[in-house]
Amino acid sequence: MKKLIAIDLDGTTLNGQSLISDTTEQALKNAMQHGHYVSIVTGRPYRMSGQFYRQLGLSTPMVNFNGALVHMPEKQWSDEKETGIQRDLVFDILAQKKALNLDFVAAENKETFYIDSLDYFDSGFFASEATPSNLLTTKNLLTDPTSMMVRTSKEQAEHVSDSLMKQYGDYVDVRTWGGPTPILEIVSKGIQKAKGVEQVANYLNVKRSDIIAFGDEHNDEEMLDYVGWGVAMKNATDKIKSVANDVTDKTNDEDGLADYLERYLDLKKQ
Repeated sequence: MKKLIAIDLDGTTLNGQSLISDTTEQALKNAMQHGHYVSIVTGRPYRMSGQFYRQLGLSTPMVNFNGALVHMPEKQWSDEKETGIQRDLVFDILAQKKALNLDFVAAENKETFYIDSLDYFDSGFFASEATPSNLLTTKNLLTDPTSMMVRTSKEQAEHVSDSLMKQYGDYVDVRTWGGPTPILEIVSKGIQKAKGVEQVANYLNVKRSDIIAFGDEHNDEEMLDYVGWGVAMKNATDKIKSVANDVTDKTNDEDGLADYLERYLDLKKQ
């Protein structure tokens, strides 16, 4: 039976160096060679995750921005869906940057990004160079963005998330990326990875019971709960482990996804 394997990136498919190891790459490619589908489902924008799509040689739809963008990379797709947040909300949050102890505030869409200051800009992190047109100003950001991304300290992340939800919870949801960087992703209310996975599965004609998903952070909660078999990484939060059907024996730094998937699908026996 064909399975759809939905994979989170940070803290799950990626190791601590934000890379897909050779072992994990081969396990996922082996699964595809046996007729299964693999789809990336991440909080990252495409420009910061497309390299992994290409590395794995995928041809399935991809979910970015925690579900705010479902698309077929580098192709026209009639089912593409992009859901934005209100432009005014971006500048309202930007005005609170100091009070919220934020390093930077960025607004993003499928094609580009805007950041309020270049003080914390890292071309490697943003997978792009910045120009004056990338500065987050009312003159540059003219339309509703797909999402916002803010960075704070690990110690402040929960407080910032709670504060944003208290103020704007009727309009947005705040999600984490997971992994080593304390990034909060702000998307339109009701956006979640589960809805993106559902759209991908419907397109591929895969039943809900035949979806297996891997995750580690709270933005994976609805996805792991929705699919037929949800797997939390050994390094996942306790909350994610509590909603999952199973937990890997190894962490993301130990190729836990690859180890689990090979045994779950009996790939080494085939």
